[in-house]
This record gives sequence, structure tokens and C-alpha cells, in this order.
Amino acid sequence: MSDPPIDPRAPRFAAWVTTAVLVVVLSSGSALLLGAQALVFALGAFAGLHFSPYGLLYRTAIAPRLTPPSRREEAAPVRFAQGVGFAFAVVGAAGYALGTPLLGIVATAVALAAAFLNAAFGFCLGCEVYLRLPERWRGGPTGATGPGIEEASTSPSTVNNTQRGATA
Repeated sequence: MSDPPIDPRAPRFAAWVTTAVLVVVLSSGSALLLGAQALVFALGAFAGLHFSPYGLLYRTAIAPRLTPPSRREEAAPVRFAQGVGFAFAVVGAAGYALGTPLLGIVATAVALAAAFLNAAFGFCLGCEVYLRLPERWRGGPTGATGPGIEEASTSPSTVNNTQRGATA
């Protein structure tokens, strides 16, 4: 079963939190903090966006103070982006923990760049990669359409910036 469509503002909020965490990781070289961020990515990617701690914070503390979203978006690209973020965070944490700080710095910097692109500009790099994958690799169409839900597109050129709203 696929995730229900999401509020497109939630991934951008999560990207801002992720950006802040990754800046602290780059400043401190903390394998432990990057490992915690990897866990956050893993929950969103593998358990589902509903289990993401930053998503939970958005749903409970931020969303109730906002007007309802005018539309919702497909969750699959965001979950994929969380998986990409997980991979970079694991590599970075391993680099820091195993005494290869350059590996930690590079992997963290790539994740930071992707998170910042999403947070500041609404451009989700991981979502773009997902949308460019052949449909058979993505598990087929999700069918996330209906009133207030934009048609899911397999063509990246037809996806607007807020549909790209996730952190990689």
C-alpha cells in the first residue's frame, strides 16, 4: 500500500530542520549526530513519511496553525529522496566514525546541498532522480489522484517546484 498524498509544505519544513542538523554536523564532525539524522531519514524512507520525526513535528506543531493545503502531492518521490539522504548520512557517519573525516565531510556536504536546495528553493534533488527513473523501477504508477490532488506525472518537466518538495 502506498502512502497517502502529503501536504507539500511538510517536506520543505523537514528540509529546513535537516539543513540545520547537517550544518551542525559539518561544524562538529559528529558521527553520532549524523547517525541520528540517518535514523530520521530511514524512518521516512522505509517506515513511511507518517513516521518521520520532522513530519510528526510539522503535523502536530506547524500544520494546525496554517490553512489547509490547496492540494496534496504524491509521497513516493519524497520517500525515495529520504532513502537517498539515508545513504549519504550512513556513508558520512561511517567516515567520521572510522577516522576518515574527508569522507564524512563530503557525504554530509552533498546531503546538506540537497537539503538546502529543497528548503530554500523548493527543489528536491532526490525527487527529481526518482521521477527520472523508469516506471518499472519505481513500482508503477501510484494512482494518487482525486479532488485537490494533482495528477502524478512521470515526466519531470511537468512537475512544479512544490511537487519536488522533499529533502534528499
